[in-house]
Amino acid sequence: MNYKLIAIDLDGTLLTDDKKVPEENKKVLVDAIHKGYEVVIATGRRYWSAKRFVKEIDENLTILANNGNIARNIKDDKVLIKKYLDKDDFYTLIKEGKKKELYPIIHVDNYEEGYDMVIELDKDNEKYCNYLSGNIDRYKRIEDLTKIDTPKVLSVVYVGDKDILEKFNLYITRAYPEKYSSHVMYNLKIAEALLELMNPNGTKWLSLEEYAEEKGIISSEIITIGDDSNDIEMLTKAGLGIAMKNSSDFVKKTADVVTEKDNNNCGVAYTLRKILNL
Repeated sequence: MNYKLIAIDLDGTLLTDDKKVPEENKKVLVDAIHKGYEVVIATGRRYWSAKRFVKEIDENLTILANNGNIARNIKDDKVLIKKYLDKDDFYTLIKEGKKKELYPIIHVDNYEEGYDMVIELDKDNEKYCNYLSGNIDRYKRIEDLTKIDTPKVLSVVYVGDKDILEKFNLYITRAYPEKYSSHVMYNLKIAEALLELMNPNGTKWLSLEEYAEEKGIISSEIITIGDDSNDIEMLTKAGLGIAMKNSSDFVKKTADVVTEKDNNNCGVAYTLRKILNL
């Protein structure tokens, strides 16, 4: 097959467990770009965070951040795609969460203003499960999330107990059908699970498909690589979906190929070289 675009997840995929991009992975991306492939980073991370990992790759890279709800080019930070959560739907979600004593981290499109997240509690509060630990200063704390006047919300993130988040996700999707795109992620270090709710058209695959169409690339010409539940749609709908060896079993079942090596052993580089003869 004549593939033209490669979309790669970050955590658990391009990154090692200690959050590094191995030199071999960097090299294979550069080689692919020089061979004429369009390379896209498709991640649940915010743009600022994702860019830090790939900025050393001095090439024309696009990042689909926040699961495709914002896309920017790393050369000039130009916004290519943006999908905000409806203002009323955002307020509804916050109110419903508080009934369950759930406090989210809100990802917003305020890159130029110097912050990407909004919270109500102290950043070290146990409700956030160390999501905001480390030297993160690109957040804003406010007293009441429903008082954000013009929210440019990219995603609403809850972290914590798997059963609680699964039940809340099920309740929201049933009570407010077609209002949100959502998924629960499990392949984590900080908590049992992470629930993300976004614009109903805000998924990695839908934004990747939109981006590819602008380039004249069809879905069968796309390779996707990922490891968690937010990657499943793009693994199943791309021309070639590749799951990492370290993926959970239910993710592996959705893919066309499973890498022989995991994310700590340059599984991305090894597999792409083998498939594309790089």
